[in-house]
Amino acid sequence: MQDLLSLFYENREFIFLIIVSIFLGIEVISNVPAVLHTPLMSGANAIHGVVIIGSIIIMLEASPDNYFALILGFFAVVLGTLNVVGGFVVTNRMLEMFKKKEK
Repeated sequence: MQDLLSLFYENREFIFLIIVSIFLGIEVISNVPAVLHTPLMSGANAIHGVVIIGSIIIMLEASPDNYFALILGFFAVVLGTLNVVGGFVVTNRMLEMFKKKEK
């Protein structure tokens, strides 16, 4: 228990920064108008594409006997890919809501 308390005390600035970032992110996202959700989703998809490329590069740079890095990189690629594909599906469905229906 003493180790945990000392860890929190030594990293209190980082913990405070994370807590403030969480509250700031919630406040910013909750005030985004509905019209901007689709462009923000597309931007998030681009960021996750960078995450996928970064995890592939890290997997290539890892030594073949470092199984932890390889497994972690594999899961990063898989989850990042799922996030990108899901984001594009949601973006496509949102854009279809704005199309005029043919009669």
